[in-house]
Amino acid sequence: MCGRYSLFANRNELVDRFQIINGEDLEWIERFNIAPSQNVLAIVKDEHGNRAGFLKWGLVPSWANDPKIGFKMINARAETADQKPSFKRLLKRRRCLIAADGFYEWIKQKDNVRKPYRFELKTQEPFAFAGLWDRWESEDEVIHSCTIITTEANDLVKEVHDRMPVILTKDAEEIWLDRSVEDTERLKGILLPYDMEKMAAYPVSTLVNSPKNDTREILNSK
Repeated sequence: MCGRYSLFANRNELVDRFQIINGEDLEWIERFNIAPSQNVLAIVKDEHGNRAGFLKWGLVPSWANDPKIGFKMINARAETADQKPSFKRLLKRRRCLIAADGFYEWIKQKDNVRKPYRFELKTQEPFAFAGLWDRWESEDEVIHSCTIITTEANDLVKEVHDRMPVILTKDAEEIWLDRSVEDTERLKGILLPYDMEKMAAYPVSTLVNSPKNDTREILNSK
């Protein structure tokens, strides 16, 4: 699964990396410990280009009776995204990129102590998770929310966890954002484990265990 990640690249870097056309309107602060139920930076493509905005992490399907379902839907499995009622319509119609520059997973050690590790690209540049989004509406509330797609872990991540978020290659990002692409087999074909040779991992501070901690000190190994 993917339950915590970071994005502390500056706004200009994000605008350049994802070719965001509304970058001047983008209000962004460094985030070192992004958690479910929080707003996350997402990118979609319209007729003018790539547009960024914020979605609540934890998918609330448009047909849901209770928005609290979002707490259970922070991830969608790539293998079954075209089968689950909550995701199969979105796979064709509502895909997004979720910007990140690293994610965290925990490994159990002796006495059930969980040690956090950070995974990032060796270049340390921002990247994109494959995401799905939806719009939920009641009489007095509108929620735009998202989920992060996961796949089986590559050999690097597998040392810590058996699943990992789908990190899209730049070519795959173009396909994922192309709203004319509706072939589910083609879309699922790009939801692959990322090349481990392009990734790095290292232990970080247990400060990351609490979403209340959102500081650079998390990156320190303790």
